Amino acid sequence: MRDVIVIGAGGGGPVAAKELAARGLDVLVLEGGPHYTDPENQWSRYENDANNILDGYFRVGPSERFDKPAWFRELPQNSFLWQLAGVGGTTQHYYGNNPRAMPGVFTGYDGPDRDAYDSAHRFPFTYREMIPYFEWVEATLPVQTAAMGTKESVYFRGAEGIGLPVNTTKDVTRDSFRPQENAILQPGGNAGTTSDPQQLLYPNATGCTFCGYCFQGCFEPRRAPRNLKAKRSTDNSYVPMMLTADRWAPGGRPVTLIADAYVTRIHTEQRDGETVAGGVTWRDTRSGDEHTEDAEVVIMAGGCTEDPRLWLNSGLPNPNGWVGRGYTDHFFDWVVGVFDEYTGNSAGVGSSARCDYPGRGGLEQVGLPPALQGFSMGLSASGVRGYYDNGRGPTGPWDGKAGRPVGPELKEMLADIDRLVNILVLTDDDVEPDNRVVRSAFPADSNGPIPKVIFNGRNRSRRTQRNREFLASEAARLLRAAGATKVIRLDWAPLLLHVQSSMRMGISEDDSVLDETAEARFVKRLYVADNAALANSLGGPNPTLTSQALATRTAEKIFQKYFGGDAFVGRESPMSSIDDRVTEGVLAAR
Repeated sequence: MRDVIVIGAGGGGPVAAKELAARGLDVLVLEGGPHYTDPENQWSRYENDANNILDGYFRVGPSERFDKPAWFRELPQNSFLWQLAGVGGTTQHYYGNNPRAMPGVFTGYDGPDRDAYDSAHRFPFTYREMIPYFEWVEATLPVQTAAMGTKESVYFRGAEGIGLPVNTTKDVTRDSFRPQENAILQPGGNAGTTSDPQQLLYPNATGCTFCGYCFQGCFEPRRAPRNLKAKRSTDNSYVPMMLTADRWAPGGRPVTLIADAYVTRIHTEQRDGETVAGGVTWRDTRSGDEHTEDAEVVIMAGGCTEDPRLWLNSGLPNPNGWVGRGYTDHFFDWVVGVFDEYTGNSAGVGSSARCDYPGRGGLEQVGLPPALQGFSMGLSASGVRGYYDNGRGPTGPWDGKAGRPVGPELKEMLADIDRLVNILVLTDDDVEPDNRVVRSAFPADSNGPIPKVIFNGRNRSRRTQRNREFLASEAARLLRAAGATKVIRLDWAPLLLHVQSSMRMGISEDDSVLDETAEARFVKRLYVADNAALANSLGGPNPTLTSQALATRTAEKIFQKYFGGDAFVGRESPMSSIDDRVTEGVLAAR
């Protein structure tokens, strides 16, 4: 009998596991995907090798990427779902951006813009209560002000040109621009000063080496211990800490991590008239063997698609019908500026600058290597533009009608990607119940019935659509003010990347799955500790920091309710992930 079983080792599961193991609990983490323990030799710079959804090392599928197929998800609409399986989950290829949620998405907010947010689906506690958990994660990863480069200076020039003020705090209460708060270690030593690989070896180089390949996973600087790799994806930060909790936490116990262990069922029983979680069945994806584990508490952290799937496949109660509903994605769009000057688009940290518009969303500068730059410009709901204009794209302060560039126009833009600046539009979406995960009627895979992601990508609420149009126009204005000679808007089809809220916590049991502690309303001793637990789309910011802060809070609530412990956030200091006592050797799964 374990104290706690955590299902999933992505962005949230290792956070809860680390905190509970540090306080002496026996924690088992089961991850359905692979565990890359030697990324310097297992990963590459090749974009297709990493990101091909069928056999890339970053895919949703088992370890044997060339021998076994990826796990299928049914997507009946024009959309692209970009998630990863494996230890580290989708944080393996995120850009480390960790802005806080906007205060207006929490209950009790009474600012002048209080009605600008999704006021029907606020968090069931205040922003002030959340601040200590934000600070805990910011200190642990750590989150720092991003390192700057040429593309950021161009972006800031445009932000100033449209009259935005700079924001110098972590809290966002007005329209403004700022450097990103991100979880990437600042460059030190030779890092950031040379591209000579021999001079970028640890310890002569520390932190970010400005390689420009964040999306392929971070193994820089080479020869550094895993916990000192630059990008603080959970495989580089929380996973090393949870595996060595006995070494740095008085009374702590190391977490047991099993990769290639796909959980297919959560077991429950009736106690005093209530449904209570008590264990799981998991499948070894290599051998096919099934195993059963029992625990006092079960935490779901498999992500916004797999959490509802597992719940439904386990036959757990869903009396209000909200399991899987509210699947939201920040209704992304992509606006690109072409410049006559060098912008450094492909160099350095992937995203180090942003603008925030409380109640509407935000704009992120994003740098990309060549193949991903091409991919980003091929995804459009409006079809093609320019020489083959089909007349469907919206018009605005960009050149011509929105849509993807093709032919000579695309060739010209990709001829030198270091003259481009990309802006990602992130809206503050409304939680929409018809966007959801259900079980597919397609044949089951080896892990059971597969998920079907129903996403009405174009028919959003009026507020969400209004937010997207406003932000796309602001992005075009910013690029013009920065000196762009051409601005194109792609009008992206749904790219499901910042997905969240499919198992949302909420104020009312009528439209939520979790209570204010992230415990399931209809199954006791069952919690959710990933993006699926988020109450809404956060006002538009990237969800990782809020998800990890919420997972920290959830771990504390579990420790207090079921193990007789005390609150620790605000009473203790978080252990920093850059403590060099943790070495590469501890990362073998126990």
